[in-house]
Amino acid sequence: MSFIRTRLSVMMFLEFFIWGAWLPLFYGSLQERGFNASQISWIFNTFAIASFVGMFFSNQFADRNFAAERFLAVSHLIGGLAFLGLLWAKSFWPFFALMMIHCLFYVPTISITNSIAFANVTDPRRDFGLVRLWGTIGWIAAAWPYIFFPDRTNMFYFTGGSSLLLAAFSLVLPHTPPRPAAAGESSFAWLEAAKLLKLPFVLVLFIVTFVDAMVHQGYFILTETFLQKIGVAKNWTGTVMTVGQIAEIGTMAVLGIVLKQLGWRATMVIGIMGHTIRFAVFALFPYQVPVIASILLHGICYAFFFATVYIFVDEFFPKDARSSAQGLFNFLILGLGPFVGNILWPQLEARSTTESQTDYFKLFLVPSLTALAAAILLALFFRPPAKAAGESGQSAPAH
Repeated sequence: MSFIRTRLSVMMFLEFFIWGAWLPLFYGSLQERGFNASQISWIFNTFAIASFVGMFFSNQFADRNFAAERFLAVSHLIGGLAFLGLLWAKSFWPFFALMMIHCLFYVPTISITNSIAFANVTDPRRDFGLVRLWGTIGWIAAAWPYIFFPDRTNMFYFTGGSSLLLAAFSLVLPHTPPRPAAAGESSFAWLEAAKLLKLPFVLVLFIVTFVDAMVHQGYFILTETFLQKIGVAKNWTGTVMTVGQIAEIGTMAVLGIVLKQLGWRATMVIGIMGHTIRFAVFALFPYQVPVIASILLHGICYAFFFATVYIFVDEFFPKDARSSAQGLFNFLILGLGPFVGNILWPQLEARSTTESQTDYFKLFLVPSLTALAAAILLALFFRPPAKAAGESGQSAPAH
């Protein structure tokens, strides 16, 4: 591995270590601090709000006005200090404000790290996947320290500390200058992409992506508490959840083959059905062995739907609209879907905890059936033209 690719891999590892260090355990941590369901929803929604801001302003602003590695350094310095500050924020508004600062600076770095990687690898088709893989490894690695340091308070040290580490490491990344706007490129290119919603199959995919992103967020909000209720030790819950990311690595490896054999619609339906089956197992078989086995479906949920959506957009949309179309679907996957999920799932969980344990387990039928409805909608009404459906003899690319 070249020295440049090594640095890019470390960058990806730390970028997703930061996110993975807090998201799976955050809901339980907020409950321990005494925040109510509504407050928890809004604290979680800082990430979604930052995604909205990123779509409309910050991603484009950063891309066009700053060297990417310097923007990364400043963002993680501010974001890391804000997350460390959460240690001393005991009431809602200070906590919300600091989390908002962290997310406003962290969310744009997700695309900025991709930009740095694409700009500095020799062959993006060959090398980017190998670099991005270290992001998934970083997410997995973020769970392991909690085995030895189970106090959830440690998430503030792990997240804030790794963010400051990446801020420092960004200074040795390859120089990636700002990208000026191309001639005729609109500041509101996403509006042009939104016009494509007049195509029925794009509208169906848009609706289904929103629903699936909302259900997907329920996994991160509800699972850690659920695992404790079925007897998984508190210091192992985060590690058990990373079984899904481990499966994701293998699923991504076979995605190209599956797309070639089954096509876009069938692959995406299988991805959504992964949520249906996993949450049905949570509801009907709340025992450690079947539950942990069902978490393996996370790889199918992510690769066969979300990754496939990104590939589909790249394959179908005109070249001059691809970037804005990706942003439009990113708005659903990182923004609007999680935003609604962050309001819905804590409220559902709060009501269920006042009932019997059996009734609590039944709450998982709600996301299960919601995902099933989305899968049926996609199966019945997603009819892309022959070229996009792979019926013209073109095979789907392996990612």
